[in-house]
Amino acid sequence: MDILVKPIVTEKMTAQGERYNRYGFWVRRQATKQQIKKAVESLYNVSVESVNTMIYPGKVKSRFTKAGLISGKSSAFKKAIVTLVKGESIDFYSNI
Repeated sequence: MDILVKPIVTEKMTAQGERYNRYGFWVRRQATKQQIKKAVESLYNVSVESVNTMIYPGKVKSRFTKAGLISGKSSAFKKAIVTLVKGESIDFYSNI
């Protein structure tokens, strides 16, 4: 089972990576903090100091069109913020 779904590459997470040495990942809902820590350490060859997780519920969204009201729902997901040991970093752009 893959623990890490994808890294979060936004302006806010890039700023936190540069300033606080924190990186964000979308992870599986069943993943624990220990599993996330092991996955990041093995995949990126870094030392993880701490892991914070957040579960976001799905949101109901609707819009008006010519055909009438269209309703839908966005998916729920879990996000992990990983803080690395001082002096280490992750480069997400090296594989491009």
